Amino acid sequence: MLNVPSQSFPAAGSQQRVTPTGQSRNKVALKPGHSLLDWIRLTKSGRDLTGLRGRLIEVTEEELKKHNTRNDCWTCIRGMVYNVSAYMDFHPGGEEELMRAAGIDSTDLFDQVHRWVNYESMLKECLVGRMAVKPNPALQAQTEKTESTHMNGLSVPSPLRQEPLPAPLPAKDHRPRYDWFQTDGTVNIVVHTKRKIPSVGCAVVDLQDDTLRVDILLGKMSYLLYWRLSSEVQGSVDVQTAHSIGKVQVCLHKSVKEKWTKVGQPLEHHDTFIQCKDRELFYRECVLVSKTDVTHDTQVLRLQLPPGSHMQVPVGRHVYLKTSLQGTDVVKPYTPVDQTLIPPSRSSAEMASDLHLMIKMYPDGLLTSHLANLPIGSSLSVGGPEGSFTMRILRDVTHLYMLAAGTGFTPMARLIRLAFQDLTSIRSALYKSEKHIKQHALFKSPIEKQILLVQITQKCSGCVSAKITSAVWSFLKLNFA
Repeated sequence: MLNVPSQSFPAAGSQQRVTPTGQSRNKVALKPGHSLLDWIRLTKSGRDLTGLRGRLIEVTEEELKKHNTRNDCWTCIRGMVYNVSAYMDFHPGGEEELMRAAGIDSTDLFDQVHRWVNYESMLKECLVGRMAVKPNPALQAQTEKTESTHMNGLSVPSPLRQEPLPAPLPAKDHRPRYDWFQTDGTVNIVVHTKRKIPSVGCAVVDLQDDTLRVDILLGKMSYLLYWRLSSEVQGSVDVQTAHSIGKVQVCLHKSVKEKWTKVGQPLEHHDTFIQCKDRELFYRECVLVSKTDVTHDTQVLRLQLPPGSHMQVPVGRHVYLKTSLQGTDVVKPYTPVDQTLIPPSRSSAEMASDLHLMIKMYPDGLLTSHLANLPIGSSLSVGGPEGSFTMRILRDVTHLYMLAAGTGFTPMARLIRLAFQDLTSIRSALYKSEKHIKQHALFKSPIEKQILLVQITQKCSGCVSAKITSAVWSFLKLNFA
């Protein structure tokens, strides 16, 4: 029996991951009146949260280090300095966790835990200024042309988050490549990934007006193609994947049957191959088309992607839901589930453009309470996918153990299915849910397809009959029976 390496799913920093000690995330109980909604109200109250009476300054590294106490806490994120003293009692991770960022550049620390958080919106009233740039002797002799933008009247580097340089690759022939061809009515982009593609696919395609964005997710790497198209096309795209040979083909339909000389004008970061964690999140507007009850407080939300979008979410990846509440962007990550988790009400072709999210609705949750009351037909911004999980770590695993609580089942559901369908080495899989003192175990015989479902009231003790919702049971029977 082989153990899964420590960098396995969920990804480090994910909300679905526990700490090495086995304890839950360092999330503290906030005092009454210190919720995210209360923080939004405070930022809009007109109170001076920076201590500078509206002035914006350049901050040296030496100056930043001086502000490292509970009542005078500055930190730097991506070149911008914030006074987070007032936020101390509002931080879900508690004062001790936030103090780790006191007086330092906390960009890396922030990315490890909260990369998905829109800190620029949450902390905009705490902005002290920008970090002073140290002169680089090697660049002083060169004539540079720089551009700048402004935030609250302060000149800042543009862009605030620059796309990093491509990561070094093992060899040149490991880099994906693309070519294209056309017919009278279509333009076809073909991506050769040079590796096998899992059955769930790896392509995320967005056609918006006259721009085409194709993001191929290959393990921890992302290969991006991005154009402003040469001519007008129809609003839908077709995507075909040849999994065994690692080929993805994107088909566009011409509005006018004319010959193209090129796909289009390359846009920023076109034809780049970098780590997924370094790629900027891309959002598209989706429509809520249905809600299905799974339990008394959990629903499956079905979101319809725009006609020009096609999203193949790799196993172990999550997406982000973003909405604006009281003028502030609120963003939360959720792991999609397969459409077979709920009884299908439409054809497979129609549901191919849908995204299914199983979400527990918390009455006092800022976003989930909004989602619970969101009417059918409303729009939601969906970003991603994102995540660092790769199937490579399961290549030689024969026994797979998964532990999750509550809706932590969502990433496990797709992983179980993929393990049994794509990984020939897997002989058994065990899923445990400690939520509500329940543990469910799934076993698959290597000779015959068989499921054993048990419920254990105490660890390593007697068994009783299992109770499971009809939707989940239908999912299990459909995919594993």
